[in-house]
Amino acid sequence: QVQLTESGGGMVQAGDSLRLSCAVSGRTFNIFAWGWFRQAPGKEREFVGGIGFNANSQTFADSVKGRFTISRDNAKNTAYLQLNSLKPEDTAVYYCALSRASFVLRSPDGYDYWGQGTQVTVSS
Repeated sequence: QVQLTESGGGMVQAGDSLRLSCAVSGRTFNIFAWGWFRQAPGKEREFVGGIGFNANSQTFADSVKGRFTISRDNAKNTAYLQLNSLKPEDTAVYYCALSRASFVLRSPDGYDYWGQGTQVTVSS
């Protein structure tokens, strides 16, 4: 059984930074991509960014490009989402997801496993 465990959310002020972590345990895969999504109250889950098995392959939503970065540690089966220059509109529950594809997919349908979500709240 595959389990994704997230950590690192919290309450911060605008302009602050946070780092989210997501570790996979249980069955692991030789090749997989990570995705990060978020969902604000009353809104649909949206793609934030992702990193392919080749860590040089990254893509981000326009709303976070230049402020958020993603990295992965394959030895630890862990992905990280660094959130910089946070804005109140970044407030949401953030989810990590794992896809058995080697490349990043923007649709939630492309992901096989999901973390439990972690709350990020940014005050102005």
